[in-house]
Amino acid sequence: MRLSTALLIAGLGTAAAFTPASPSTTTAAHKKSALSVASVPRTETSSSVSGSDDWTPDSWTNAVAKQMPVYEDPEELAGAVRELEQVAPLVFAGEVRSLHEKLARVSQGQGFVLMGGDCAESFKEFHVNHIRDNFRVIMQMALVMTFGSAMPIVKIGRMAGQFAKPRSEPNEVIDGVSLPSYRGDNVNKEEFTPEARRNDPNLMVKAYYQSAQTLNILRAFSTGGFADIARLHAWNLDFVEDTAEGSRYRKLAAKVDESLRFMKAIGIDTSSPEFTSVDFYTAHECLLLPYEQALTRQDSTTGKWYDCSSHMLWVGERTRDLDGAHLEFTRGIGNPLGVKISDKCTPDELIRIINTMNPQNIPGKLSIIVRMGAEKLRKNLPELIRAVQREGKAVVWISDPVHGNTRKTDNGFKTRDFDNVRAELRAFFDVHDEMGSHPGGVHVEMTGEDVTECTGGVSSVTDESLKERYNTACDPRLNGSQALELAFLIAERMRLRTGLPPL
Repeated sequence: MRLSTALLIAGLGTAAAFTPASPSTTTAAHKKSALSVASVPRTETSSSVSGSDDWTPDSWTNAVAKQMPVYEDPEELAGAVRELEQVAPLVFAGEVRSLHEKLARVSQGQGFVLMGGDCAESFKEFHVNHIRDNFRVIMQMALVMTFGSAMPIVKIGRMAGQFAKPRSEPNEVIDGVSLPSYRGDNVNKEEFTPEARRNDPNLMVKAYYQSAQTLNILRAFSTGGFADIARLHAWNLDFVEDTAEGSRYRKLAAKVDESLRFMKAIGIDTSSPEFTSVDFYTAHECLLLPYEQALTRQDSTTGKWYDCSSHMLWVGERTRDLDGAHLEFTRGIGNPLGVKISDKCTPDELIRIINTMNPQNIPGKLSIIVRMGAEKLRKNLPELIRAVQREGKAVVWISDPVHGNTRKTDNGFKTRDFDNVRAELRAFFDVHDEMGSHPGGVHVEMTGEDVTECTGGVSSVTDESLKERYNTACDPRLNGSQALELAFLIAERMRLRTGLPPL
């Protein structure tokens, strides 16, 4: 199903196909804790999609919730949640099921997932041009990877909800002054003042409306001709012009060009919707649970619960505790899910996580997003894959080659080296080749803008040049050229896996 089916500006859409979790009507229900997100109202609801009788959209409040902001006013929090319970869904069940079907095929080796976008969205940087540039680079990457793999690419943006960010410490100390850590624009503000760092639940509402606008823009781009295959290839040729004569990038681009010319020569209409529009989905980390609970709706046609804030959600490395609130919430929703794991995850723990998040072992339901660094991945991933194979679990294996490769330069910039990102991705493919499993996707923090945040690659960013356009308020992102270079490298590797001759 196309993204365009229901992504209307909030308030102009219809939620007729959904029953929201019933909002609270008394203040007594909010007074469990004046300092905890557990003060979100409980609701009386039916059982979850997994068939569990003890799951409700707010049953997570009975578990330990890590990485959650402390709200000083429970009534203010409850008011923001009530408002979100009444707004239109951002995504609809049919779209979510469409993504699930595609991911099911990927889990069987019949596709590849491309997830990309900013580390964290912000209110300050919100602009149609920023969304356009990110969308464009993801489409360019997908075109190259489709040609290289000869299989469909499932395109998912870290957009329209990727605001919140986990933090190592609950407080930040500067010059002896301690204030709550900045947790993303849907929680508090970046400026280091008591007013800005106050955790404000009304920012969740603001994030919702920005997400609605983002989805509208994505809908227009995905169906309005911006994703025309000829246009994407022309942009890729611009990238290739900056590479050496005779490079593998030029060779691959030349083959794509030959294919497009051949299709036109035999009468294929490349202006038809199949060549000018795309299916595009959104995903974000399931972190701020009051927001996710408030946007959870029951599908009237199936009775299943869906988190309508996004098509897909993932649980991070810091919040995937088996008895934690985040796994409790996600186990009951019908959305495709992801979970990030590092070298700290044992095979036994991974199987228990899978059993919790996907107890019915439904193909396409769960993606394992691996973030370890190349060396640790080669050492630890084989045992994890072996355990999944032994237990007969259906999962999508996705590489996150950026998070395990972060370092700080001598001049204080947090960065990632393109060579290390490439090395982890190569290790990911090598291990799957050895294990006979399917490398199902890649998850990267990137932007379509010409930033200087990660070193290396064809853009030749160095430690010294990081300061020129270091714009991120969160983690460093691959710029457009680096992201596209990564896509060419993935395409080459996938080409070999499918038995096609090397370039």
